[in-house]
Amino acid sequence: MGISFNAEEMFEMAERIERNGAKFYRTAAGAISDASVRRRFVDLAAWEDEHEKTFAAMRAQLTAEERTPTVFDPDEQSALYLAAMADRRVFDVSTEPAKLLTGKETVAEILQAALEREKDSVVFYTGMLDYVPKRLGKDRIEGIIREEMGHIALLSKELRALKQ
Repeated sequence: MGISFNAEEMFEMAERIERNGAKFYRTAAGAISDASVRRRFVDLAAWEDEHEKTFAAMRAQLTAEERTPTVFDPDEQSALYLAAMADRRVFDVSTEPAKLLTGKETVAEILQAALEREKDSVVFYTGMLDYVPKRLGKDRIEGIIREEMGHIALLSKELRALKQ
């Protein structure tokens, strides 16, 4: 028997990834002395906050069937598993953001790093599509992917504007 998740579980993971992203960017902002670079990180954190709200709103619209548990889980082990996955993918909360930055990064380098994380999120959610049956909200997960692709488009646009 394969592993499967419902749309609610995936949205919970998406919200956690966004919270992790906001934490990452805020922590990074605190480690940067250059005001304009620090502001960019604060802006990125605010984006992640908005994305979390978007995913929470999408989750609130799920049907009862899309919330149906896929396994008997009285000890809520699935939730722990999903939390561990969310904490290790895209924005790895086990690594302190300040340790990843020297403080000498350009705005373009920061935007590129954010762009890579957003791309990683698309890859992650695309891979998770196989674990959400259609009847449990697979199309909703595709909505998460579309939202993340929109983030990629926004970051790409900012990056291009810097290079002009």
